[in-house]
Amino acid sequence: MPKIVDHDERRREVLSAAGRVIVRDGIDAATTRAIAKEAGYSNGVLSHYFADKDEILLSALRQSHQRIRERLVGKAEGLTGLAALREVLLDNLPLDAERAQESRLEVSFWSRSLASERLAEVQRAEAEELRAAVRELLGQARADGELGDNPRADEELDDLAEHLLALVDGLSLHLLLYPDRLTRADAERIMLRALDRL
Repeated sequence: MPKIVDHDERRREVLSAAGRVIVRDGIDAATTRAIAKEAGYSNGVLSHYFADKDEILLSALRQSHQRIRERLVGKAEGLTGLAALREVLLDNLPLDAERAQESRLEVSFWSRSLASERLAEVQRAEAEELRAAVRELLGQARADGELGDNPRADEELDDLAEHLLALVDGLSLHLLLYPDRLTRADAERIMLRALDRL
């Protein structure tokens, strides 16, 4: 009797393996051969599920983003405005091992995206989704009177969203690159102070 293969599970295993290779060895080392070896499959298995290396990499990035979305939905459930914004921004910082791996994966794609329009398009679309969520939460906070006496114009909220996202990216990079200088507690404190100033 032929072996029954769970194709969705096998695909997830390949994408998890790709993520591990990227995080551990760098995105340039994430060859189809290295990914297949990490997953315990042959190159032929990979070619059955993915057209090429870029499709594997894009799918691994999307899988990571989907896990983050699902986690955020749980954390922000029932919250609005600044309370929800706090959860979203803190969750996007590498404040534990899981989020550090996610941040390493994300940052690994940044340089490659500069040279690949296909990867850049995915990065931009995914980043825009996060920016839109942050902007919407700022709008809720304004409507609920959480932003102090200043009603803040829409343009100012757009700038504020960019500022907060740039802070997330900068703190994430500093945590990954300079762990002796900036601790997780420092990064969390800096982000919370930025939110308190709102």
